[in-house]
Amino acid sequence: MSNSPTQHALRETRQIFAKPIAQIILIAVIVLLGVSGPFGTLEAISFGPRLAYWAVIVPVTFAVGMCTSAFIVETFRAHHSPWPTRIGVPVPTTFTVATCVTIINMLAFGTTLLVAQLGSVAVTAGVIAVVIQMVSDQSQPESADAPAPATLLQRLDLEKRGALTSMSVQDHYVEVTTSAGTSLLLMRLSDAIRETGDIAGLQVHRSHWVATAHVVKAKRDGDKAILSLSDGRTLPASRSRIKDLKAAGILPV
Repeated sequence: MSNSPTQHALRETRQIFAKPIAQIILIAVIVLLGVSGPFGTLEAISFGPRLAYWAVIVPVTFAVGMCTSAFIVETFRAHHSPWPTRIGVPVPTTFTVATCVTIINMLAFGTTLLVAQLGSVAVTAGVIAVVIQMVSDQSQPESADAPAPATLLQRLDLEKRGALTSMSVQDHYVEVTTSAGTSLLLMRLSDAIRETGDIAGLQVHRSHWVATAHVVKAKRDGDKAILSLSDGRTLPASRSRIKDLKAAGILPV
């Protein structure tokens, strides 16, 4: 199963929805919009249905916007491009949110009211975009502190200190592969793993460790698995590690 941008987007959206701060913000926005009745909903809809309307609009469009944003960021990150963080994320996210609002309005009110309120659709999309930004900003403190450095990288020659991709046992050595190349270190794999700092990774075999960010594809091979890495290599995952791969979202549950 591919660790694709789509899977990444869905996983990130689920994680955001699970955060208490996100739930509080969404509920507060629903209540605020339900009471204030912006975009003509105060006059057009009574309080109960109006609150229900925003209770649908806010979480649905928030989920759509989060998925769109995470999908685009992950897609361009895989291609090592910083461009979407400034332009490529807001524009398509606003478009998908506006499309979602349009569809919901059409189903709820019909085409006539929809055409009359095209301006409010765009404004609603902007409101949801602000909510997405608020929740994203609130989720940053967990990673705001500088991550613990991977002391393992300090053992490498300066020109080999790239992004850590994988480690494999080679006789009495550990073959350390980064985005800048491969090095051999005279140490045990277990000791090398302890020096990876806050880099997310898994020991997928008694002889192999991978950084989860560099697993681009995973497929079952009988009771084992084969992992494809961002540099084009493949590594085996043993049967005993399948549970960990499922828990990390790399293999389906």
